[in-house]
Amino acid sequence: MCFNNTNYKKIYDTLNKTWSTEEELNEAVGSDCVADCIAILEKGNLIEEQWRMPKPGDKPLKEYKTTYSKFRANFQCSMTDLGDLLYISISDDEELRLIVDQVQLDVNGGNTSINDLARKHNVSPVFIKGLAKRMPHLDVRGQGLVQLDGTDR
Repeated sequence: MCFNNTNYKKIYDTLNKTWSTEEELNEAVGSDCVADCIAILEKGNLIEEQWRMPKPGDKPLKEYKTTYSKFRANFQCSMTDLGDLLYISISDDEELRLIVDQVQLDVNGGNTSINDLARKHNVSPVFIKGLAKRMPHLDVRGQGLVQLDGTDR
């Protein structure tokens, strides 16, 4: 999701070079999507944060920088799971949106079990986990999904 949006990509590139606050990123990108991008990057453990020492009389601000500058993959999974994850990560298919909406309704209704949701929607548990990682207000915790309310930043 981060690399499929031009503004998100600019934010990531900026954070890859230097520590920046949300305000500095807003100025650099000229967009109001910085908070959403930071939330996505935090969810994927792709950025770290620290407090910037303020000038006397100012309050401290959080600043961010990317955690990793290189990617190496050494894993094994079925081609079906890999296909599902690639489909989820790059798709804007309307059928995918329908499943996302149904999963969100199920979680809001109290069904948070990844295996139960996978059976109900006739997909794999990896597919449900991939959806949760793509959805801004859901995350995977153990064998279930949890609602994120944005207060953890």
